[in-house]
Amino acid sequence: MDIEKVKLAADTVRVLSAEGVQKAKSGHPGMPMGCADFAFTLWYKYMRYNPKNPSWIGRDRFVLSAGHGSMLEYSLLHLFGYGLSMDELKNFRQWGSKTPGHPEFGHTAGVDVTTGPLGSGFATAVGMAIAERAFAANTGLDKAGLMPNKIFVISGDGCMMEGTSSEAASLAGHLKLDELVVFYDDNSITIEGGTNLAFSEDVAARFAAYNWRVLKIADANDVAQCDAALAEAVKSDGRPTLIIGKTKIGFGAPTKEGKANSHGEPLGEEELAGLRKNLGFEGEAFTVPAAVSEICNARVEELVKAAAQWEADYQAFLDADADRAAKVLSYVNRTVPEDIEAQLLAVAPVDKPIASRASSGAVLQKASELVPALLGGSADLSPSNKSDIKNGGDFTAENWTGRNLHFGIRELGMGMAGNGMALTGLTIPYTATFFVFSDYMKPAIRLAALQKLHQIYIFTHDSFYVGEDGPTHQPIEQLAMLRSIPGLTVIRPAEAHEVAQAWAAALKADGPVALLLTRQDLKPYPAEVAANCDVSKGAFVVSDDEDFQLILIATGSEVNLALETAELLRKEGHIGVRVVSMPSQELFLAQSDEYQEEVLPSWCPFRVTIEAGTTMGWHRFAGSDGLTIGLDHFGASAPYKKLAEEFGFTPAGILQQIEEYYSCDDDDDCGCGCDCGCEDDHCDCDGECDCHDHK
Repeated sequence: MDIEKVKLAADTVRVLSAEGVQKAKSGHPGMPMGCADFAFTLWYKYMRYNPKNPSWIGRDRFVLSAGHGSMLEYSLLHLFGYGLSMDELKNFRQWGSKTPGHPEFGHTAGVDVTTGPLGSGFATAVGMAIAERAFAANTGLDKAGLMPNKIFVISGDGCMMEGTSSEAASLAGHLKLDELVVFYDDNSITIEGGTNLAFSEDVAARFAAYNWRVLKIADANDVAQCDAALAEAVKSDGRPTLIIGKTKIGFGAPTKEGKANSHGEPLGEEELAGLRKNLGFEGEAFTVPAAVSEICNARVEELVKAAAQWEADYQAFLDADADRAAKVLSYVNRTVPEDIEAQLLAVAPVDKPIASRASSGAVLQKASELVPALLGGSADLSPSNKSDIKNGGDFTAENWTGRNLHFGIRELGMGMAGNGMALTGLTIPYTATFFVFSDYMKPAIRLAALQKLHQIYIFTHDSFYVGEDGPTHQPIEQLAMLRSIPGLTVIRPAEAHEVAQAWAAALKADGPVALLLTRQDLKPYPAEVAANCDVSKGAFVVSDDEDFQLILIATGSEVNLALETAELLRKEGHIGVRVVSMPSQELFLAQSDEYQEEVLPSWCPFRVTIEAGTTMGWHRFAGSDGLTIGLDHFGASAPYKKLAEEFGFTPAGILQQIEEYYSCDDDDDCGCGCDCGCEDDHCDCDGECDCHDHK
């Protein structure tokens, strides 16, 4: 490696990064300037990738966990032939550019993960390592020497402070994920000033305790020292590796080097001019020296040739064994059988009442048989979540072929790892916990939706029916939280037929799906109702009177409740009723206007929604004349049947709420004090009251 040319290239990255931020008048120049020596050395000499095929499965992965330093990655993508033009560097953070403020997966070729929230990239990288290790071990690609992939991460002080990094690092050390090589940009600066304001721990000792190998670079603004550390890091000793590199934030800036004011704001024209002078860049802005282009182009040629050789060896591996090839492709394509729904319905336990968490567990066994790429686990709750793949074995440091992951009590780390697994494109991951703990996972779920990642969340114990554990464990507002996330599909099935169809929908989805499942038993649909069940449409009619005047809309465990309430209404001769199961608002709203009108006709404004959670969001389906029944307060500690009585979630309780809402007497303050005769202001001369309070 020509040290002088590599140093010039690192300085080019510094200047391009500072220029991009300055032109945008927004961004973070300090971190790219401080990390340029390490990052360029990594990309130039050690990382395997193919700019002509950014999604090549044989590549190493690069994760910029300190995502605010995005100009670092964009500069490298430009230099190494990913088609990111100089105009895109000039358009940093501008509308429609390929260079957004933080790296975005699927938006910019070569970006392997969306980062920004600090620590998220670090934890996501752990999931990448899990998925690649499982894929290689289950297909034999590891023994063939075709998957020696590394996951390279650049993190900063913020990543070290965020709790999700600690969760993920602990798991990675336990699993001995030696694919991981993490560079810690130890520059001792945060936005408010020195890290000593709030951070004084011994990071090296912490990671050693996590069972990581720790290497140190005394001066990571020295290319030769970075080279030596990377040479050691890529030689695995059976542990993940943390490289702690001391850098100077804003390296090269005449007055802002090493200072907090180089972190999150442009250097300023005068300071930028001083940087360029210090580094010998005295020509036009946004210019790459010919010597730098030369060494980068030469390296790209080498990388493309190496990738072509890998592809040839990979194809030979597939051609040598048809069965082996089929297994490899089932992972690479994440193959799901065309008739997945029928096959899952065939094993759904529909002969007796059963909790949807239990019917999900039964369906999962068949799904795992049909979809080899399905891999996952729970945050120490698999016996309760029913999320184990029986006979699938445990994924451990001693058994990389296991299909059951034990994430420990690390919900956020689990969620981020699930994102990393999905990002590899080699698995359909699922993660499981109690629904109330989705609060701990929210940042990961949001990032999954933002990246359109195909993964499945199993959330059990989905309402106040958790019972004796009390309000801390009884989800109330979490349903509204999940439904508020763009791109996330939420499915709350009513019984075993719906559970099977929900799993089929989740496996065929093109984004994240959350399955919400009960602790308590649910009565299965009779055959004639099950025949009309169609979870893929989000909502459908499960009971109907020809002359219905009232629609009951329910989800999950409340569908049985709605059906029983409908029978009470009919027996008492009140009114004709339609009952609609709406397991997924998102799937229903994706249907045609005609189908939505068919299920919820606009001519029938009298609707009641029933769900054991907050009523937030239900008014769009209930309408202005409708009643939303739910729980807009926290739960309580008691047996679930007692809670149902107290909260009005019994057929008699629901009927009473409907009668009170749609009836009136002399005490009502709406102005109707008669028997709805023609003389009343609210009547239309046919004896029918127009006020919804009296209908």
